[in-house]
Amino acid sequence: MDLLHRGKPHFNQLHIKHDEQTGLRAIVALHSLKLGPAIGGCRCIPYSSTDDALRDVVRLAKGMTYKAAISGLPHGGAKSVIMRPPNLPDSGPEREAFFEVFGEFIHSLGGQYLVAEDSGTTPADMNVIRRKTPFVLGSEDGSGDPSPSTAYGVRRGIEAAVKHRLNRDTLEGLHIAIQGLGAVGFSLARDLRAHGARLTVTDVRPALIERAVAELGAEAVAPDAIFAVDADIFAPCALGAVLNDHTINLLKVNIIAGAANNQLAEDRHGRLLMERGILYAPDYAINAGGLINVASEYEGFDADKSRDHQTRIYDTMLHIFERSAVEKLPTSVVADHIVEELLGA
Repeated sequence: MDLLHRGKPHFNQLHIKHDEQTGLRAIVALHSLKLGPAIGGCRCIPYSSTDDALRDVVRLAKGMTYKAAISGLPHGGAKSVIMRPPNLPDSGPEREAFFEVFGEFIHSLGGQYLVAEDSGTTPADMNVIRRKTPFVLGSEDGSGDPSPSTAYGVRRGIEAAVKHRLNRDTLEGLHIAIQGLGAVGFSLARDLRAHGARLTVTDVRPALIERAVAELGAEAVAPDAIFAVDADIFAPCALGAVLNDHTINLLKVNIIAGAANNQLAEDRHGRLLMERGILYAPDYAINAGGLINVASEYEGFDADKSRDHQTRIYDTMLHIFERSAVEKLPTSVVADHIVEELLGA
């Protein structure tokens, strides 16, 4: 269990649930409760093993603590993962029964963990979970889908990176390569296009690429080719660990700023990016818009107040970039230091 004790602060709790009747196999990792009840999404995807699911939930939960802290939210961080069974339908009574059991699991934690949607879950699933527990955010009856808020915050963070590195106040005419066109990635692509950016996109799902080409006038490349696109900005919006020894050497951009969690395969890759002269926007700081949106629901949702908070991601990113330049440290290290100072670690 060394995995549970990497980084600061240490993990608070780990909970595992297996329900034979529905086939539910779920893990909840509570990383920190120091600033308040922990918030984190529920990821429901196929995993090849329990070890893979454990690795994922541990990495993601720590990221949520850091994301909440750097965003000034009175919450700790957590995450849940469900090892999605191959026969789980996308809707209907069987899926509802599955998520009702998951809701009972969340309720058993006594309000320490506030669950929201993530990859493989939806606001409709959160509605079902709410039948069994009040400790759920982002349902259809609440703040809803956080994807547009995440995308908005990422766009604000990109604007801060462009200001810092390129000394530009607009995105007009900039070339941005986007990896991943899911709910957040496509929302971001649409927003960037509306602000005058030129897009090159990819996804493992051809239909999503075709949509971006048709609706946004984007250029398309194969998934493996996105890293070598000669562009101003690379925006990773798929799964994590995409910045590694191999891919970093392929990059031909000035800035990396995207929505994916845990973009660095290892901590040392933040320094490698700095050595290559690439400005990296730490993922948990730039992609916090969705968390800010669902967190506002906990106190009584106010859309305008939430959007104002998301807008301040621009200021957070500028602070990280400027402190990185002064301290001559990778932006990823600077962001971690800011969080650890806030947590008293």
